Amino acid sequence: MYKLQHFLKLACLSLLLCLSACSDLNDKFINTDLTGLDYAKDFALTDHNGKARSLADFKGKAVVIFFGYTQCPDVCPTTMAEMASVMKLLGNDAEKVQVLFVTVDPERDTQALLSAYVPTFDPRFLGLSGDQAATVKVAKEFKVYYQKAAGKTADSYTMDHTAGSYVFDPQGRIRLFLKHGQGAEPIAHDLKILLK
Repeated sequence: MYKLQHFLKLACLSLLLCLSACSDLNDKFINTDLTGLDYAKDFALTDHNGKARSLADFKGKAVVIFFGYTQCPDVCPTTMAEMASVMKLLGNDAEKVQVLFVTVDPERDTQALLSAYVPTFDPRFLGLSGDQAATVKVAKEFKVYYQKAAGKTADSYTMDHTAGSYVFDPQGRIRLFLKHGQGAEPIAHDLKILLK
């Protein structure tokens, strides 16, 4: 009888340890953890509705910031479509997430163009822009690379730019870097952790 009780206690303890380990695995970020880094603290830009915005405007929400441009042929639309899929996967938690698209092409990306482009992926998404000086400043603060690449005509240029996105927790702290093209599930997984 004693041996059976001892065996059952050990079995229960093993089961609890296994469940605890599984829980820990589910609470680990899939994307690059930037917790504690000392950059990407804020921005001063204007949204596609004409409202001045900073990171503090979105306190209480997880914020995903992507730098791109509306005439981008591949990375930008696929990233925005991926984020729209993430919002669907999050269900009701999507209301606690703000996706921001920051243009690195203020020369062509007018407020009207951003307001026509960004919300087509999800009406909750916001496009942000600034003049050339503000764009340089925010790119430097976020350590984002961008550079104009000449096209066949003066206005047919493309923009080379960083393809990943940054994620901030609801307290406004930088937490993650999302690599481009990984699919919606890993991003939704990490956002759920931040929203706990």
